[in-house]
Amino acid sequence: MVKKIIKIVLISLVVLIVAAFAAPYLFKSQIVNLVKKEINKKINAKVDFKDVDISFFRHFPKVAVGLDELRVIGTGVFAADTLVSAQRIDAALNIMSVVQGKDMTIYSVFVESPRVHAIVNKDSLVNWDIMKPDTAVATLTNEKPFKMALQQYALSNAYISYRDETAAIGTEIFNLNHKGSGDFTSDLFTLKTTTNADAVTVTYGGIPYISNARAVADADIQVDNKSNVYRFKTDKITVNDLKITGEGAIKNMAEKGYDLDIKFNAPSTDFKNILSLIPAIYKNDFNKIKTSGSAIFSGFVKGVYSETAMPGYHVDMEVKDGFFQYPDLPKPLQQINIKAQVDNPDGVTDNTVVNVEKAHIEMDKEPFDIRLLVKKPISNLFVDAAAKGKLDLGKIAQLIKLEAGTKITGLLNADIYVKGNVKDIEQQKLDQFTAGGALDLNNFLYVAKDYPTGVKINALSTSFTPAKVDIKTLDGQYLSSNFSGSGQINNLLNYMLQSKPLNASLTLKADNINLNDWMGTSTDTTTKGPAAAPFAVPANLNVLVNTSIDKLHYDKVDITGLSGSLKINDETVTIADVKGNALDGAVMVNGSYSTKVSKTKPDISLVYNVDKVDVQKTFAAFNTVQVLMPIGKFIAGRLTSQLTLKGKLGDNMMPDLMSLSGNGNLLLIEGFLSKFAPLEKIASTLNVKELEQIAVKDVKNYIEFSNGQVLVKPFTVKVNGIDMEIGGLQGFDQSLNYAINMKLPRALMGDKGNQLVNNLVMQINSKGIPVKVGETVNLNLKLGGFLKSPTIKTDLKQGAENLADELKQQVTAFAKAKIDSTKQAITSAVKDTITSVKKQAIALAKDELAKQVFGNKSTTTDSAKATARPQESVKGLMNNLFKKKPKDTIGKH
Repeated sequence: MVKKIIKIVLISLVVLIVAAFAAPYLFKSQIVNLVKKEINKKINAKVDFKDVDISFFRHFPKVAVGLDELRVIGTGVFAADTLVSAQRIDAALNIMSVVQGKDMTIYSVFVESPRVHAIVNKDSLVNWDIMKPDTAVATLTNEKPFKMALQQYALSNAYISYRDETAAIGTEIFNLNHKGSGDFTSDLFTLKTTTNADAVTVTYGGIPYISNARAVADADIQVDNKSNVYRFKTDKITVNDLKITGEGAIKNMAEKGYDLDIKFNAPSTDFKNILSLIPAIYKNDFNKIKTSGSAIFSGFVKGVYSETAMPGYHVDMEVKDGFFQYPDLPKPLQQINIKAQVDNPDGVTDNTVVNVEKAHIEMDKEPFDIRLLVKKPISNLFVDAAAKGKLDLGKIAQLIKLEAGTKITGLLNADIYVKGNVKDIEQQKLDQFTAGGALDLNNFLYVAKDYPTGVKINALSTSFTPAKVDIKTLDGQYLSSNFSGSGQINNLLNYMLQSKPLNASLTLKADNINLNDWMGTSTDTTTKGPAAAPFAVPANLNVLVNTSIDKLHYDKVDITGLSGSLKINDETVTIADVKGNALDGAVMVNGSYSTKVSKTKPDISLVYNVDKVDVQKTFAAFNTVQVLMPIGKFIAGRLTSQLTLKGKLGDNMMPDLMSLSGNGNLLLIEGFLSKFAPLEKIASTLNVKELEQIAVKDVKNYIEFSNGQVLVKPFTVKVNGIDMEIGGLQGFDQSLNYAINMKLPRALMGDKGNQLVNNLVMQINSKGIPVKVGETVNLNLKLGGFLKSPTIKTDLKQGAENLADELKQQVTAFAKAKIDSTKQAITSAVKDTITSVKKQAIALAKDELAKQVFGNKSTTTDSAKATARPQESVKGLMNNLFKKKPKDTIGKH
């Protein structure tokens, strides 16, 4: 009897264990389908996850459900932005609800490595508004498949980014760890929370008020679910070494937002605590610094926070008789006296007042004073500011510990003042705005890890007027280049205080620039490294630079007498009338590079005009020439050419070849073609030694290119008494599809060639078609295969059909590919206007098709007569112009 009982128990135990292992697989599909169903029902975004992991052991006796590699990507204007991602979201659920597949009760949630990117764009649209309207959800079903009965939750290793482009506010938090516990089902309970983050940065108007600060906050929050009020009081908040106490209440008003009433202050009056907020000081032996002086820091936040309102706030900070000195450095920074307030009574940004009543420091007993008052920053910016004093920058290293290898010297002398409404400047009411003084910098030298050879400014002299900042003198050296210049800044206050694009114009001269050194690139293309991220053109610049350079070394090219202009505006770099002497000829380039539409696939375009350049030097120098004109490798001679090109850049700032399109012409002034496999193949097939290598002169042809294909329009050439008409297609992959009409004197053909002709005649005669061949044979050749392995098909040419007629099929296919490419580009770039724009594109392409097939057959028509407009640059003729030195730009996140 006992044995039977033991046997039954053992069998039952085995069955339970097997069931525990098997259940996750039995019910997995139910949970996956339910999760995806609920997501798609309620969220207007692209949501995806790799897998759902189910376990009866991880949170026993609850069922653990894990969602792996979650991604939530926005739609519309935020289609390129990831709102939320997480390595794993792990939840504990009621076991019976999982079995039934409904009314699933969630007891805990743990999120590993979440990445949150919250954005308010310049049009006040937010990327987290992804929930479908309640009315839409209500019509679907009344069932509630998930119930919240939370007892604990946690975030680990989180990264959070918040960017408000309308208010110029930004927050970034690295390695955030937060957890909370409490009975969320109760009407009144205490939520115990602990929070810490390795680095917190808060910026406003481009100014970092907190930079990479370590933060800790522990608080017990009293939650009243009936009144939706959350109260807290804690003295366990620290930012670096600054300890802060806080208390207050937050009331959830549902759709009306949150009513905030929060106060905070620093209980300690030690100046050292405030000093810890300066990153350069805090990260270098901060615990060893000698300090004295007192400080006050306090403030409040009060009012409603919602989609349409911000709460009011006030912050006070004061430092009296501050002093600090590193024990192993000879000089202290002393007599630090600061009094500042930031006040906003009602949350309206325009009512913000920033008042730095005084900011006084003494460096080696040399005083420097600043004051600043800013009011009405939106409607009518008022500024009253001044700075006066002398700074010997060489003494900074005697006061503050700099990073290893960093050196700074120079004398800064400032005595500037401004007062008035900035609108008066914009409206040219210069008599109502006061500004004056000067800022000079002499014998400045900065050496650091990123600038090992140093940046030197011998002299910088500026003067301030109500209308502008005049840069009277600029003289310096960088990477063995001597430069000088002058210019003006037209809206410095708008740029600094209102985040408007900086408007400036500069004139710069340089003697000798090695652009490879400036960009940190090498001419060794065999070494492969990580792909360089494209250079993102700043959106806050409107700068024009006119340059002249005696000699510029770029990639493998030396350019002398270089001049032209460069403009940075609207996230686009435009170069205009850039000209110089290079490649034994003259070069002129217009173009642009833009990251406005895409930061990862910059738009590029280019218009170039080269005159009498060396063909092989040009081929060796530029990748685009190698793609569009591979024959250049085998030509010794001189070339004149014009080209218009547009497309996108891909990996490593290299052109995305399939995106390139354009047209141009090439005039081979004189040249000698040899060791060219297609020509050698023709010579061998026809047994004509005169075609193995040829000398040509004044040969001009016109090309178009798109979708990886180059259309070479028919052109004529006469070589050694042989008349040829050539045209066709070649691929960026060096594939060939050419037709050649040739008038070949039989006297030039050897026995093998004449036998070929005789065989062709016999084949035609055998079909009942009488053909006679005279002293000159009209041949039609089909050149196919690839550049290094060409193929030849020969036939006797009959009738008067010219090559343009023969190429109609190829031209039609080429034009259709352009239409398809245009459709695709329009679809991806302008979805909201796709119908109208598509019709325009197709109409334009049809016109082009008709022109190619039925018109413009003469090779003497210059297709370059269309007005050229500045186009975007590409690595072809401006190889890596905008490429920066590869760095780890990913950082901590």
